Amino acid sequence: LHVRSRRQRQMCIRDSDYTGLSLENYISVIEIANPMHRLWSDGRWNKLTLAHGCYWGKCTFCDISLDYIKRYQPVSASELCDRIENIIEQTGENGFHFVDEAAPPALLRDLSIEILRRNLTVTWWTNIRFEKSFTSDLSILMKMAGCIAVSGGLEVASDRLLKKIKKGVSIEKVSKVTQNLTDAGIMVHAYLMYGFPTQTTQETIDSLEVVRQLFETGIVQSAYWHLSSMTAHSPIGLNPEEFEVEKVNPELGTFANNDLIHNDPKGADHFMFSDGLKKSLYNYMHGIGFDFTLSEWFDFKVPKTSIPKQLIQTYLTQNEFQEIGLNKKIIWTGNKHITLNKKSNKESKISIENKTSSLSLILPSEQAIWLVNILKECHFSNTSNITYGDLQTQFNNLGLGYFLLFWNELTITELLSLIH
Repeated sequence: LHVRSRRQRQMCIRDSDYTGLSLENYISVIEIANPMHRLWSDGRWNKLTLAHGCYWGKCTFCDISLDYIKRYQPVSASELCDRIENIIEQTGENGFHFVDEAAPPALLRDLSIEILRRNLTVTWWTNIRFEKSFTSDLSILMKMAGCIAVSGGLEVASDRLLKKIKKGVSIEKVSKVTQNLTDAGIMVHAYLMYGFPTQTTQETIDSLEVVRQLFETGIVQSAYWHLSSMTAHSPIGLNPEEFEVEKVNPELGTFANNDLIHNDPKGADHFMFSDGLKKSLYNYMHGIGFDFTLSEWFDFKVPKTSIPKQLIQTYLTQNEFQEIGLNKKIIWTGNKHITLNKKSNKESKISIENKTSSLSLILPSEQAIWLVNILKECHFSNTSNITYGDLQTQFNNLGLGYFLLFWNELTITELLSLIH
C-alpha cells in the first residue's frame, strides 16, 4: 500500500474485494461475556465504512487534527448498498460491521431506507454518537433495516466533563437516545472513560452511579471502562495547558507510539479506581449488584455519590413536546397493501396487516381515502419525498378538517403502534 496514492489507499479500504479468500477456513473466537466484545469475535462480519472521517470532529481527547478524522467525506446510500450487494455475492455472508468513527445519523437513515427498498436481508452494527438525532423513529427504521447493535461514547458520565470533552451530549440526552435504541430492539454498548483531565474522586464515583442507573433501567446492555490517555494529535496533547495537565514527555513519539505521559495535578489518582470500576461493571452487565453501595466495589474509602438515586428514571419519564419540522420527510414502513371498505355514507374502514399485527381504523370517508393514498405514496418502496409540511398543506387544502388535531389524535398513534 505504501506505493499507492492516498486516493488509491481509500479505494482499497472502501471497495473491499474478498475474491479468492477462503472464509470457511476461519474460526470464530469468543472472547469474554461482554455482549459487544463477544459480537466482535463471534461470527463473520464484513467490514465497510460509511464515510471517511468523523462528521463531528470536536472531541478533545480524539486525534481530530489528523486527516483520517478531520476530513469528512460520506458515501451515498445507493453506492453503499451497491458495495453491500457486491460483498454478499463474493463472501456469501450478509453480516456487516460499519467501522466508522461515528456513523452519521442522516446517512444511516438513507442507508436503512435503501436497504428496505432493495429488499436486502442484512445484519449490521456500527459506532454512533448518542445525539438527539437518534430518535425513536430513526431507531425503529434502523432495526427494520437489520441493525442489531450500536456502540457509542458516553465517556465520562459527568455533564461538566462532557462539556470539557466537547462531546455535544449530556447525560439526559444519552439516557433518552439509549432508551430509543433499546426500545427498538437494538443492543447498546457504551464506551466509558475515567481519568479525564481534572476529573475528581467525587466525579468518578458519580459517573459510576450514572452507569449503575443506566444498567438498572435496562437502557444500556454492554459497556467497557477505558483509562483516559493523552495522545499527541488531540487537542489535549497539542494544548495541555488548556486542560490543566502537564506533559512529562513533550516530544512527539514515532508512528503508533503517540501516547504522552502526563500529570493531572487537579485530578484524582485515577489508577486506583480501575479494579473497582471494572468489577462493578461486570456485575451490572449480568444484572446483579445494583443494591450494593458504591463503596463496596473499592478497597479504599470513597465519598458517597451526589447523584440522585432516580436521576436516569426521571429523565426517561419526562415528556417533551417535540414539534415536527415542516421539511421532515414522511416514510411509511408498514404494509403497502391496505384495504379500504365503506361502512356507511360517511365512514370508511381502513385495514392494515403486518407480519405480526393488524390494525383497523374507522374514519370519515374523505379522510380515510386521503390517508390510504398518502400511506401508499410514502411507502419506503417508492422514491417519494413528501414532507410533513406537504401533508399539512394537502389536508387543509382538501378541507378535511384541522390537520394538527387529526395528526395528534388516536389515528396516528395507532398507526405508529403498528410499526413500533
